[in-house]
Amino acid sequence: MRFLTLLSLFCLSGTSFAGPVAEGLSARQDQPSRRSRHLRPVVEKRQQFNQGQPIDAKGKGGPILGGTNKQLDLQNPDNLGAQSTDNGVVVNLKWSFSDSKTRLLQGGWVREQVITDLPASRDIAAAQQHLKKGALRELHWHRVAEWGYVYAGRIIVSAVDEAGKNQVDVLEVGDIWYFPKGSAHTIQGLEDENEYLLVFDDGDFDKVGTTFGVDDWIVHTPVSILAKNFGVNESVFNTVPTPDPYIVQGDVEDSTVTSPYGKLEGNSSYVYKLSSKSVPPAPGGGGTLAIVDSRNFPIATTIAAAIVTLEPGGLRELHWHPNAEEWLYFHRGQARATVFLGGALARTFDFYAGDTAVFPDNSGHYIQNTSPSEKLIWIEIYKSDRVADISLTQWLALTPAHIVAKTLNISLAVVKNLKKEKQILIK
Repeated sequence: MRFLTLLSLFCLSGTSFAGPVAEGLSARQDQPSRRSRHLRPVVEKRQQFNQGQPIDAKGKGGPILGGTNKQLDLQNPDNLGAQSTDNGVVVNLKWSFSDSKTRLLQGGWVREQVITDLPASRDIAAAQQHLKKGALRELHWHRVAEWGYVYAGRIIVSAVDEAGKNQVDVLEVGDIWYFPKGSAHTIQGLEDENEYLLVFDDGDFDKVGTTFGVDDWIVHTPVSILAKNFGVNESVFNTVPTPDPYIVQGDVEDSTVTSPYGKLEGNSSYVYKLSSKSVPPAPGGGGTLAIVDSRNFPIATTIAAAIVTLEPGGLRELHWHPNAEEWLYFHRGQARATVFLGGALARTFDFYAGDTAVFPDNSGHYIQNTSPSEKLIWIEIYKSDRVADISLTQWLALTPAHIVAKTLNISLAVVKNLKKEKQILIK
């Protein structure tokens, strides 16, 4: 009777007999816990980072229920915690030119990234600038050095140094210029639409006393002084624009100017014609790396650069830079990079065309092309006279193998097979 009562209660509870016993398989009566474990529903857990949700494959995290920018979440899965190796609090090291305020002007536009946009970038500020045909960036100079890279159209640059030597030169796509601190210069567009990247060797570029425009100076100087200085009538300066226009729409005309003191050429040239150079494949076979620094562009003593093309799925090997922080501009494609700051601190970032980034001085990092079909193109900038990096693999390969094996607790054979030559861009 007692057995029937217990059986009745068991049936009324709705408990299923589906399990090892119901399927005719033997089950020990003294292990009810194993039966109950089989009765639990099996839920397949999948990460949801690619759906814009901070949920990993183990079920950690949960859906975002408050306000969020879904498109940004989808573009930045690593901000949602996709990399389990990330750790600690690492400040933001990324900025997009698309987040910058664009200044519209007659003849073009400009948008910049300075230290107030990306506080971690103390060495470098940058801008994208666009000029229509004939438009010119007015005559000016800076208390910092200026570096530029043409990526659309053609431009003409002109400059004068303290000795009175001058340079007037046409730059094509891929060409570079460098104006030392204090050098007088201007830029004019030659094609219907022209655009380039500007880089300055001070993150606080908008600080007062950084840029000096000629027209701005003229309108703030007594006309009697101007007349005496230039040897002209005072009325000449009645039409000088104020406030300074920054970009002026003009016409393309003959630009030949001869200085009695000579040209800025050879090692003194402000221009590097990368468009005419042949760039061989980089070690590792995953793309090309064109280094432009004081070793092949002698005037560029404070800004060193590398223009990098990485094949789909390729990897810029694990490395660090011993001489400067690294500033980056991503021109095309999509990428991922993890920055290691020491002390168990690491953070991964996702990048797209138009993004900029800064990797702190001596921080370890890699860059991966996350596209299966599109090449990744970016520019690396250093406030230094040269581009320098230390390869993690090369370091380990050139260290006594038993020390590396013991430190990392890995096979001695693995260490001995590491490549002793840098594999800068890996397929």
